[in-house]
Amino acid sequence: MSDRKRSTALALASALAGSAVLFAAPAAHADVVDVQYDCKTPIGDKSAVSPIDIKAVKEGDGYKLTMSFQKGVSSSPIELGKGAMNPSAVITAGGAEQASIPVSGPPNAEAAPANTPIKISDLSGTYTPKKSGKVTFTAGVLTIKAMGTTTTCTPGNSPKPSLELDVTAAAGAQQPAQPSGDATLPQTGPADSALALGTFGATVALSGAAGLLWLTRRGRARRIPS
Repeated sequence: MSDRKRSTALALASALAGSAVLFAAPAAHADVVDVQYDCKTPIGDKSAVSPIDIKAVKEGDGYKLTMSFQKGVSSSPIELGKGAMNPSAVITAGGAEQASIPVSGPPNAEAAPANTPIKISDLSGTYTPKKSGKVTFTAGVLTIKAMGTTTTCTPGNSPKPSLELDVTAAAGAQQPAQPSGDATLPQTGPADSALALGTFGATVALSGAAGLLWLTRRGRARRIPS
């Protein structure tokens, strides 16, 4: 094969491989969504709007979610020194699966001047799907802890999802169906109470079997001629 034909064949193969990767990639749709945060702060109620972006990167059986704030949503009446503020939030999953994914980020890298919007670092967390299908991700409650105080900011405008993603549940991640019939213990409390009840029942059954065995052996001993 000539060098020219070999180069053409390699280029075609690369293009086809690229197309295969493109078609194999999970379908996703992302939007930067304006979220109106209503904040309960130590100095009263505050409100601010910030565009929120949520991205997902596949990692093993799950996804690393990153939530980015393009504007600050709160301020402090005094300067916050470097590392004084710790942000965290919740991303709400909907669609094929309902879940709340906690995300967090590093403290503020620079001092935040008084009475100016505080820059919030990117917040990240891990989501491992238990069901397959289209899942949406929406900005949830934001919490800011600084200098012994806590500010809670709740989305007040029912924001739409920032990300929609086709996900596949990891092998074995599907929730097992509950067995039917008398094999299921009636659960009137937490799951661990049912487990404790099952363990107690098994202990009683074993104790009864041991007693029956002892009585049987004693009966046989009495029938042995002297």
